[in-house]
Amino acid sequence: MQPSLKYLSAYSEQTQAQVQQLIAQEKLGEVLLKRYPNAHEVRNDKALYQYVQELKNEFLRNAEPINKVAFDSKIHVIQHALGLHTSISRVQGGKLKAKHEIRVATMFKEVPLEFLRMIAVHELAHVKEKQHDKAFYKLCTYMEPQYHQYEFDVRLYLTQLDLSGQRLWS
Repeated sequence: MQPSLKYLSAYSEQTQAQVQQLIAQEKLGEVLLKRYPNAHEVRNDKALYQYVQELKNEFLRNAEPINKVAFDSKIHVIQHALGLHTSISRVQGGKLKAKHEIRVATMFKEVPLEFLRMIAVHELAHVKEKQHDKAFYKLCTYMEPQYHQYEFDVRLYLTQLDLSGQRLWS
């Protein structure tokens, strides 16, 4: 029986067949480790905030400020979330002020920098574009030209994690 590819269901049958072949040969983890040999060094909330802030300053200088960035152990991939962007609006004086927060699932403390970057770029894009539409993905690929490849590879990793329960970079 072939394992479910729930994280890859939007991809073509041909792509899914290639992944099934890697799984059958028990080479999916090996392929990922070869492509991404090292985990990033962003290990705490302060470092994550600085990392996201640098991306924001480079690509979204005129966007509203990000007030908080943190790893969050309550985010579970089961809910199909790798990270969350929240905007809390408050009335201050006669004005409506928005506070933007980005949270990244704790499991991404020990992954390659490319995976963290994909998630950070995705959540930053939500500051300007709320929906997952053409403009949103255009902004993602502007901030990270390899966005779609990294997203696919994150999905491969989630599939590997589901099958083996073993983290590759810890």
